[in-house]
Amino acid sequence: MTPDVRAEWVTFPSAGEEIRGYLARPAGVERPPAVVMAHENLGVTAHRQAVTELFGAAGFACLTVDLYSRIGGRPPQDYTTADERRAKAFLAARDEQAVPDLDAGLDYLAGRGDVDITRAAAVGFCLGGGLVLAWATMTDRLSCAVPLYGLPELPPSYSPTGATRSRIEIADQVRCPVQAHFGGADEVIPLEQVARLEEALKLSGEHVEVHVYEGAGHAYHDDTHPNHHPEAARQTWDRTMAFLKAHL
Repeated sequence: MTPDVRAEWVTFPSAGEEIRGYLARPAGVERPPAVVMAHENLGVTAHRQAVTELFGAAGFACLTVDLYSRIGGRPPQDYTTADERRAKAFLAARDEQAVPDLDAGLDYLAGRGDVDITRAAAVGFCLGGGLVLAWATMTDRLSCAVPLYGLPELPPSYSPTGATRSRIEIADQVRCPVQAHFGGADEVIPLEQVARLEEALKLSGEHVEVHVYEGAGHAYHDDTHPNHHPEAARQTWDRTMAFLKAHL
């Protein structure tokens, strides 16, 4: 952690239950703008905490909401295959529960009094990328949203309905500017889905940017992941910072 960042675990209520989050704030900055972060399907890992702190160092009050708070702060561990692990992780942070948790995180920041939630953004990764897109269709509290490699279409096994859950079908309803990032060599997300998502987002009338990074795979921003792509990660960070500063 850099010395100009204050980071801590906090708790707040959501739907009658206690949710925790990892909060990083810039030291010496009065009422910084808010960033609510939605993690990938691994939970609030050490890497996700480090990125939360990077947002704090950049001048934002960043709260990463632990979407697995109800089950001990980790995604489900009762799996036998990698695909079963991912499916159970997505189901444990389904939209119907996770989006209200993100909104409750913003309520928590509002109640602190030292964060300016009139300037609020949502940032999400993988599982969290899809969640912030969904959240952006449901609220007017966000000034902008930045999803990174959020799945445009969740397969049936990842969806509580047992049917494909499409972010593309609701993308025209986003209520704030969106900057989305995808790897051009993502083994999880077909580029044709990215193209359809971009077209749907543009129908919203909001400012939309969709960036695709050639040669980058899924989770390319994570420097602890085998798919880490340093140049794509750097460009994504620079573009995200510029976007947040333009809209917050």
